[in-house]
Amino acid sequence: MYSQKQMEILKFASSEYDALICDGAVRSGKTSIMSMVFIIWAMRNFSNTSFAVCGKSVQSAVRNILRPLMAMTYWNKYGFILKYSVSNHCLMVTKGDRTNYFYVFGGKDESSYMLIQGMTLAGVFLDEVALMPRSFVEQALARCSIDGSKFWFNCNPDNPQHWFYTEWILKSEERNAKHLHFLMTDNPSLSPEILKRYESMYSGVFYERYILGQWVVAEGLVYPMFDKETTVVKPDSSMHYGRYKISCDYGTLNASSFGLWGLGDDGIWYRLDEFYHSGRETNRLLTDEEYYAALENLAGDRAIDKVIVDPSAASFITCIKRHGKYRVAHASNRVTDGIRLTAVQLQQGRIKIQNNCKDIIKEFGLYRWDEKSHEDKPIKDNDHAMDDMRYFVMDTFRQSAVRF
Repeated sequence: MYSQKQMEILKFASSEYDALICDGAVRSGKTSIMSMVFIIWAMRNFSNTSFAVCGKSVQSAVRNILRPLMAMTYWNKYGFILKYSVSNHCLMVTKGDRTNYFYVFGGKDESSYMLIQGMTLAGVFLDEVALMPRSFVEQALARCSIDGSKFWFNCNPDNPQHWFYTEWILKSEERNAKHLHFLMTDNPSLSPEILKRYESMYSGVFYERYILGQWVVAEGLVYPMFDKETTVVKPDSSMHYGRYKISCDYGTLNASSFGLWGLGDDGIWYRLDEFYHSGRETNRLLTDEEYYAALENLAGDRAIDKVIVDPSAASFITCIKRHGKYRVAHASNRVTDGIRLTAVQLQQGRIKIQNNCKDIIKEFGLYRWDEKSHEDKPIKDNDHAMDDMRYFVMDTFRQSAVRF
């Protein structure tokens, strides 16, 4: 059974529109139905023709689009044969005497547009289009030069100054594009219990975007869900910690912040202790060896799983490796993704801060969005403990993160 909004996607395939734009809340039933109808439309109208399926990366496109698509029972029932070639990232679809080719691309940065240059396409499906550079998207659209070609866009909301919102969603009529705005209630497969769970995961700008489906400015505190009454706890001598990690944001003149994290026997990760030093404020620069000594002191006699370090801190990473005591992991520096994932863990109570960690507690009250920016960026001030926490969260929780 399809919802009314999903039925509108089915109707688009035979309409006179040149483009379909589906935006809105997470888990609202956009991607699965769009990808299925995209294939059906292509097979009904073309043969021996090329198409593009684009995600933020090839891996995310395969994970979020192709695997669920190929698992659908619809294809066998109606005589379709789907074969994916890993070597050339191509999904070959055959029905009867018709065969079409769906090439998978990743639009992760400004250089990605070169990957799709030179192709001739009859259609392109752009998943998570708001996360792609404009140059890549426009190059993909320019490749669609075959008569009857169509554009298929899918995304969750971002900043209202985002180029895709201003150039496509606000101008959908003049671009002859059908715009469908989805909420989670448009997905008939979600139970009331699951809807309630998702609503409890977010707050602030992420609630407005991913639950309410609104294109809104990121403003105010980055982590408004931080609450001293619930997030900050007293040290508990009876708690047993099974694993430990240390996260490091490294600076020379700027502050350096190290956080010691322990996984409690209640399944919650606790920030147990921290080290914080600002060369600018103290008028004393520390050497890499002095920072390493602080790292060892923070670890004590605990068995540390890994030390997660900002990859730009090359000399400090070399210093840690030279001593041979700790395993080093390069931190992910995807700022917006890291903030979003950290917000979810705070909202869900999966990370707690002990009350002796004064520097991170202070930064929670100061860390704000840059409201003058057209992108989602926090103000680069009072952010060093915030950064080391984000590195820890991305290393620890990224594999179990919700797909956006």
